[in-house]
Amino acid sequence: MAGALVAGFLAAPSAGAAQAVPGGAAEAKGVKIAAERAAKTGVKWQDCPADWGLAKPIQCGFVTVPVDYAKPNGRTIKIAVDRAKSTGTASERQGSLVYNPGGPGGSGLSFPKRVTTNNPLYANIAKAYDFVGFDPRGVGHSAPISCVDPQEFVKAPKADPVPSSEADKRAQRKLAKEYADGCAERSGDLLPYLTTPNTARDVDVVRAALGDKKLNYLGVSYGTYLGAVYGTLFPNHVRRMIVDSVVNPARDNIWYQANLEQDIAFEGRFKDWEEWVAKNDSVFHIGDTRAKVQKEWEKLRAAAKKQPIGGLVGPAELINYFQGAAYYDRSWVPVAETWKKYRAGDEKALVEAAGPDLSDKAGNIASENSNAVYTAVECADAKWPTSWRKWDRDNTRIHQQAPFMTWANAWMNLPCATWKGPQYNPLEVTTHKGLPQTLIVQADRDAATPYAGAVELHKRFRGSQLITEKGAGSHGVTGLTNPCVNKRVDAYLLTGKLEGGADVTCTPHATPEPPKAATK
Repeated sequence: MAGALVAGFLAAPSAGAAQAVPGGAAEAKGVKIAAERAAKTGVKWQDCPADWGLAKPIQCGFVTVPVDYAKPNGRTIKIAVDRAKSTGTASERQGSLVYNPGGPGGSGLSFPKRVTTNNPLYANIAKAYDFVGFDPRGVGHSAPISCVDPQEFVKAPKADPVPSSEADKRAQRKLAKEYADGCAERSGDLLPYLTTPNTARDVDVVRAALGDKKLNYLGVSYGTYLGAVYGTLFPNHVRRMIVDSVVNPARDNIWYQANLEQDIAFEGRFKDWEEWVAKNDSVFHIGDTRAKVQKEWEKLRAAAKKQPIGGLVGPAELINYFQGAAYYDRSWVPVAETWKKYRAGDEKALVEAAGPDLSDKAGNIASENSNAVYTAVECADAKWPTSWRKWDRDNTRIHQQAPFMTWANAWMNLPCATWKGPQYNPLEVTTHKGLPQTLIVQADRDAATPYAGAVELHKRFRGSQLITEKGAGSHGVTGLTNPCVNKRVDAYLLTGKLEGGADVTCTPHATPEPPKAATK
């Protein structure tokens, strides 16, 4: 129950963990103070505001946290949280399951819908846990930041990410600097405090406000790095932790190198999708070999560069849309179907799928905000190269082997080269005494978070179990139907036991199949 946690349960992080971040001792003391306050205050749960899109029985509330944990009595912000209460009996309830979907910049407020929509994958877990989502600091309803006018942010078509001249590169560099400057101008007072360690501290305050002695946590994508940092800072506050599709937490990987590794992995997964499209050529009629599909992709890209499709969809918008197929298997059919329709003369289908909706002001605000937080957190978490020569050399080299999205990714992150806020040294993620066994889940062909990340965290979190979905590449494994994975996730969350103890290799979930109607 909210407010039931008493101050005596709140232990400070170990000395080693506290010293791992700038001003660690002060922040450790500050988070203890903030958590004690939150435990006494609890969360005032109410029906969610109508414009949040969260219907009953989901409830919403706020948790107050310091902007700067070194100054717990200073300026504060409110973290938006929501929950769907556990569906089981009082004796079955085991507390709250707190979720982060990734980003950085992603909102977790839709997580409770997995209960209210009766998603069968979560039926057993929902009996034991309240499903709790939250907007991390800077996101959505939690002191949202902005770097540019949202309507300007979504305007299209944008310049082709792949430069064909030095002038193209100079233009992109100018845009990146302007974006970084915009972040400082519009949100500069919060930028120094938008870091993964501070978000982890917020999670601990949320845990206390929920009335939970220890945290049960599910993090996906960037949420795995947030979980890894939380587990390092607060090992004695973890009850159960699942990290799914893992960011490599090595300090030299955060975040510049991580994006280069991502470019290579996305190239591989995009080729997986092209192979699948070729195998289903009787449905899609794009090409019966991967090479032919790739050639058609290059033709589509070139045509959009010459004349943006519908005046809105150029190469940048195509990459953004087609990247979905490399992220998630669930996008394989829709992207291929949209491409097929365009080739058959239906330009509208592709424009609606890949172009911006300038009339969706709320959606555009959310999109711009998410990108702003992504940039702010990644830029602040680590020191980035400031030499354009290094960026140019590295991305030119990677582009030669991974042309699908290397330059698009580079321009997205380039604001960090001219960032006006502080850039910290990443936390050394490691096991501290008291951290329980964690469950790590990963597809070995994941593009967004390459498999090496799961292996690295597995080494660092001693006693963890790694479940590998071999031959699969969808990002976010725990949300897919794969009994080999699902039963182990349930067992861990319900009993605390890692089934079998040793690492597990699962066969992949079912490969997407084109709709039968498309074959007629």
